[in-house]
Amino acid sequence: MSFQRVLEYAHKLVEERTNQGDIVVDATLGNGNDTLFLAKLVGDSGRVYGFDVQREAIAKTIAKLKIDNLDSRVECIEASHEYIDKWVKEPVTAAMFNLGYLPGSDKSITTKPQTTIKAIEILLKLLKVGGVITLVLYIGHDGGAEAAEVEKYLQTLPQKKYAVIKYRFLNQVHNPPFLIAIEKIRE
Repeated sequence: MSFQRVLEYAHKLVEERTNQGDIVVDATLGNGNDTLFLAKLVGDSGRVYGFDVQREAIAKTIAKLKIDNLDSRVECIEASHEYIDKWVKEPVTAAMFNLGYLPGSDKSITTKPQTTIKAIEILLKLLKVGGVITLVLYIGHDGGAEAAEVEKYLQTLPQKKYAVIKYRFLNQVHNPPFLIAIEKIRE
């Protein structure tokens, strides 16, 4: 058995905690892969809230969801994830971030540390005890600064309320992405 890739491990952490009927968030729709994964987990009685600032990401995500007839489980919102609380009012079981830029798109449009940290702060309040937030961070482009700022912020979270892990391959070349996961262990 080999180590799981970063995205696979993020999915495993979310899948272990998410049940049908749960409310979850995809904070960065991108190409819709995490959204599709989440929509399958929550079932017909659950809800996925997905956020992206790019119309192209929303269109790609909706198209992907329609192939599996799962679009009714997801609300795709054209807004920055820093505004999650304008739409999400219920307790959340899981949230996923895949930071950086939309692959195959304008690389100048990227997630920003200040909006990502604000979104994390909001989600920490909405997150159920036992719930998880996953962040896949890339350091091989200008997003490296974002990764450093987000990591610095997460190191300040109180350990009595949150468990924060970092999952990273140390011997891979070309600055591979890494995962940070936050589990809420008490209110």
